[in-house]
Amino acid sequence: MNGVTLDAGPLIQLDRGRRQVIALLALATERGGIITIPGSALAQAIRDPARQARLARLVRQPRTYVVPLDKVDATNVGRLLAASGTSDIADAHVVVCGRRARQTIVTSDPDDLRALDPSIDLITV
Repeated sequence: MNGVTLDAGPLIQLDRGRRQVIALLALATERGGIITIPGSALAQAIRDPARQARLARLVRQPRTYVVPLDKVDATNVGRLLAASGTSDIADAHVVVCGRRARQTIVTSDPDDLRALDPSIDLITV
């Protein structure tokens, strides 16, 4: 496992203490994987970092990368949305980041992500 890219759903579940997500992240970390968090997914999940200890701790880890929605990614997201006929910027950013990192995407909304790219590797939580 070279790591995982996280959608907002698993971030919210981590914050709520969902064991499946905690175990998956522990496994990825034990195997030396990178945890990729698209900034758009983080924005959907984070509300009060001082009260969201699990999420804040994950973001601070040395092998966790929060990917900004910069000019290049914004362009790639727009192209993906146009090609798929969908409109969710955060979902498209997750797919763009997962593809680039060649990682499995962890999501609670597999249908939304498959609408963007039917060939992506997903773990549904």
